[in-house]
Amino acid sequence: MSPLIALLIIVVALLADYFWFDVDKKRWGWMKNWSKFHKGLFFSGFAVVTVLVYVGLSIKYFN
Repeated sequence: MSPLIALLIIVVALLADYFWFDVDKKRWGWMKNWSKFHKGLFFSGFAVVTVLVYVGLSIKYFN
């Protein structure tokens, strides 16, 4: 699976959990006082780290 597809699946799952499944804010309530910029920075940083881990594991185990 390419890193782009893995990133897309993870980002869609995170956004669905944040906006749709967590209606009572029990899992994401700790971010309620954050600005939109900080939330976007958190999610983009999470995506970058996810891709780096995926690529690192792919290189180590599949070569």
